[in-house]
Amino acid sequence: MNMRADSSKIQIIVSVIHHYFIYIIGVSYVAAALWPAVGLKIRSVEFSPRDLLPVQLNVSLPTMMLALLLFNAGFAARTGDIKNLLNRPKLLASGLAANIVVPLAFIAAMSATLTLWHNPQEVQQTLVGLALIASMPIAGASTAWSQNANGNLALSLALVLLTTLLSPIVTPFVFHGVGYMTIGDYSEDLHELASRGAFAFLGAWVILPTVLGLAVNRLAGQARVVAASPYLKIANMTVLALLNYSNAALALPNVVAQPDLDFLGAILAIVGGLCFVMFGAGYGLSRALSANRADTASMMFGLGMNNNGAALVLASMALAEHPEVMLPVIFYNLIQHFAASFVDRAVS
Repeated sequence: MNMRADSSKIQIIVSVIHHYFIYIIGVSYVAAALWPAVGLKIRSVEFSPRDLLPVQLNVSLPTMMLALLLFNAGFAARTGDIKNLLNRPKLLASGLAANIVVPLAFIAAMSATLTLWHNPQEVQQTLVGLALIASMPIAGASTAWSQNANGNLALSLALVLLTTLLSPIVTPFVFHGVGYMTIGDYSEDLHELASRGAFAFLGAWVILPTVLGLAVNRLAGQARVVAASPYLKIANMTVLALLNYSNAALALPNVVAQPDLDFLGAILAIVGGLCFVMFGAGYGLSRALSANRADTASMMFGLGMNNNGAALVLASMALAEHPEVMLPVIFYNLIQHFAASFVDRAVS
């Protein structure tokens, strides 16, 4: 009886945190802007095992928190359901293709449009920020939104897992593509990331923990996974809030100290436009393929939501000399959850 009562309490806690999570993320960004000291301290914690590895890796508290998020995502995945999608490969393949092509087309359009902007430096910062968003796998949070909206959870999980496993190919492709649209240090940084940094980062902190999580999932069995699920959700939301806080502490204090309102307004409009286009692409693609309501919901959440936690960690490591490039990622992270909330109400 006590175990059932404890389980009920945990479920209530998870429900409350999930309901207010977008506000928790917002508070973490406010805290990063006004009180960045703890976040910078978190970012400064590094570990010596990087010297024992065959490749040079930054083993830090933020990268380990990111790995924990991806491990939990792999552990909680109901991989057996994904096999059902083999009967409908067109829907999954179309979603994967759109996840690459649509954001690159949007960035190309912005590259041409932003030639009219008065500050060339801000143009480059915006394009690199958009590249970070577009290059990342689909966010694991999209599965939670799909589940809440009674979407096709198998489709949602497949999109997350496949974009994660394909990220060592897709991410460098996007970085090279946007690298040809940018100039100077920004172009060099993107090409260098595409050639070396992104592959090691994704392999160590995205692919490996996801695969380990999937392996432990198979060993533990579905009953244990279900029992651990509420605790994993609480851990994930706590770690994600801390990760956002620590990474945002690098960029947001300067925004508060020296606000550039026209630049911030432009970024907000641009990433809002990208978010609208991606959610809209999910809806349009589903309609074109005559998908049902559940498939449409999962496709919209999948294409609209990116793993911005990974993007922020990568940017804070490899592009620390250009902290402004994190602003589009930070804004997109907030906007995608508000957009998901709106879609959730619309399709439910």
